[in-house]
Amino acid sequence: MKLSQLKNKIDAKLIGNSEKKIIGISSFNEPSSEKILYISNINILSKIDIHLYGALLVSNEIHNRLKNEKSINFLVSENHRLSFAKLSKIFKKSLTIPKKIVADSCSLSLYLGNNVRIGENFFHGSNVVIEDNSQIGDNVCLGHNVVIQSGTIISNNVIIESGTVIGSEGFGNVLSSDKEWEHIDHLGAVFIGKNVRIGSNCCIDRGTIDNTIISSGVIIDNLVHIAHNVFIGENTAIAAKVGIAGSCVIGKRNMIGGMVGIVDHIKTTNDVVISATSSVTKDLMEPGTYTGIMPISRHSSWKRIAFWITKLDKIVKKFNIKKI
Repeated sequence: MKLSQLKNKIDAKLIGNSEKKIIGISSFNEPSSEKILYISNINILSKIDIHLYGALLVSNEIHNRLKNEKSINFLVSENHRLSFAKLSKIFKKSLTIPKKIVADSCSLSLYLGNNVRIGENFFHGSNVVIEDNSQIGDNVCLGHNVVIQSGTIISNNVIIESGTVIGSEGFGNVLSSDKEWEHIDHLGAVFIGKNVRIGSNCCIDRGTIDNTIISSGVIIDNLVHIAHNVFIGENTAIAAKVGIAGSCVIGKRNMIGGMVGIVDHIKTTNDVVISATSSVTKDLMEPGTYTGIMPISRHSSWKRIAFWITKLDKIVKKFNIKKI
């Protein structure tokens, strides 16, 4: 594709040869004069030879550093990360594994339960199960070994990667007088909004009575567990190995870092960022960044606490404080 075509597709400004043809995206380790290199960090410039690439996708800041390089083709973008996302879609190789739905309701590739409704442009991998009374919207792709359990509703433009289970039974149990666990059957389902992407090997439990809800625009990494009756607000991003316990309400545009644990019945407001490995044990009702495990607090407060924690041993020795 010519650079003159690429610039329009990724909302970038072209500086250089508009007729230059690009066949893909280059890595730092394997430069190619026919591919475009995306540079997001200005510090990388000292480690590569920028003349070995067909073009560079850069921010305004990086281009200003390189504007005297007249022999290099640039695509300059104010939102370079968004432009790179669009570029990646252009050059992504066609998937050969997913296939369009087969006519037979039971095959090695796809099992369909009763009263299942499926929209247009549905693709799936091998060994996919869609149980009774589920609804699948348009432009949905399910990877290998995905299980959609009964009553699940999936809206348009949803991608669910391999090994994920939607609508699994929630972990609700009551200890009887005989000290034995009595399981609570979960009668709700799972609702997934539009433009949602869910990674591999995730588990999203059905609601106890009402539905578990994943709102439109949510993106979920691999190995995430979302328990029964959880509500995830629009355009929230959840990194790998996050566990969200039952009946939590997560606001819009939250960003939840890897290995975060959120206890049950927690609420977060919109525009909350939770740093990786934090344990959330209280509601977060003001926008901002939160970090910590004992207990969670504002990130700015946690940095001060963490600093003094590292000094405690020296303080004890200096003042000869008796250890408890």
